[in-house]
Amino acid sequence: MLTPDTCHKARLARDARFDGLFFTAVKSTGIFCRPICPAKAPAEHQVCYYPTAAAASAAGYRPCLRCRPDSAPGCAAWQGTNTTLQRAIRLIDAGGLQQQTQQQFADRLGISERYLRKLFQQQLGLAPKQYALTQQVLFAKKLLHETALPVSAIAFHAGFNSIRRFNDAFKQQLKLSPLDIRRHNKTAVDVLQLTLSYRPPLAWQQMLDFWRNRTLDGIDWVDEQRYGRSFCFMQQPGWFEVTPGKDNQLQLVLHWRGEQGLFSLIKQLRRLLDLDANMQPIEQQLSSHSLFKQGIISGLRIPGVWNSWEAGVRAVLGQQVSVAGARTQLNRLVQALGQPLPDNKRLFPTPQAVVHSDLQMIKVPQARRETLTALAQFVLQYPDADPEQWLAIKGIGPWTINYARLRGLSQTDIWLGGDLGVQKALAKAGGNDDISLLAPWRSYATFQLWHSLGT
Repeated sequence: MLTPDTCHKARLARDARFDGLFFTAVKSTGIFCRPICPAKAPAEHQVCYYPTAAAASAAGYRPCLRCRPDSAPGCAAWQGTNTTLQRAIRLIDAGGLQQQTQQQFADRLGISERYLRKLFQQQLGLAPKQYALTQQVLFAKKLLHETALPVSAIAFHAGFNSIRRFNDAFKQQLKLSPLDIRRHNKTAVDVLQLTLSYRPPLAWQQMLDFWRNRTLDGIDWVDEQRYGRSFCFMQQPGWFEVTPGKDNQLQLVLHWRGEQGLFSLIKQLRRLLDLDANMQPIEQQLSSHSLFKQGIISGLRIPGVWNSWEAGVRAVLGQQVSVAGARTQLNRLVQALGQPLPDNKRLFPTPQAVVHSDLQMIKVPQARRETLTALAQFVLQYPDADPEQWLAIKGIGPWTINYARLRGLSQTDIWLGGDLGVQKALAKAGGNDDISLLAPWRSYATFQLWHSLGT
């Protein structure tokens, strides 16, 4: 938990490592800012601190137009270790409260509506619907600043069902109208360009190296400082590329023609790139363990893949073979079953495509093909199931499941102790402390160990 004294020092220093971890509200102006705001810092008695932009907005403050709180990186730190709250946040970001009543949403979480409200009030200081609405409005504000999308398109992409409701919510939440933001006309383009902020450090080159060793033809690509990949979101194919920008930002170029759902798509991209990680406590904990007495790669995050299905397929074909060997088999699968896109791009094979194939294009034992088919059938039948439930499938064990949770869901506390590379790195490092001391950041420890071997 951040103390007022820590927040005070961080905002005076404009420390980017705290960007998005808290927001400073100025009583005299009614405005709230990021810790990195370039404006003159107000006196301490004139400010109060909030854990989220949504909480500051709910308290009646409007966002600063200079530092733009809508562009701050997100953070899971304030969610603590409450997995119910974490799941609720993920579902809300995916539009859960736009599609259901609050009671139905609580039922989906397996808790009472009263407990849901209590959870949000205790952790965030506001109601679930208020949190969801503020997130939508702040995302719309970002699109107004950075894109040439029409206001009507922005409203739908932010999750509003009507322009009138969007305008009302925007004015109520931000004390501004959309036209106050969109002061200059921009030329509309088919390609969206957005900034994605993160808290430093970010070991971008090391992440690129990890992806480069595992790229699949037409699915993902690495070019100098650029990472890109294809995807399908809400039945609409697309692709994106990200490159380093300035001021702790990545520059996103997004090709996607969906008419709604952009808010959820950007959340998915941030998850895949692990841009909301707070590296300070992660690296402090890793550095204190004897495994890393020789030091760590600062800023090394979790390089994800699109979803747990893709991660599961990569894991099944990666069992007991080298990274290069797995890549060869995966490319055969992609070329045979991946939907072609323009410019030699492809989509990763769907479960449907795998189910309807004999998989003879991949040169593996028949039992491995049967495992892939069974996994595809399971995912089709239970698309929202946790990978833990895959254990019932013959040929899938803990390593495969943990790999899917690590790279497909970006879970932070996955320890791949059974991985051959991890075992080699453990022997090389010679640490003798209990591995549980690395919790809840064992996923980051796994990637540190892989990197130490150059894998």
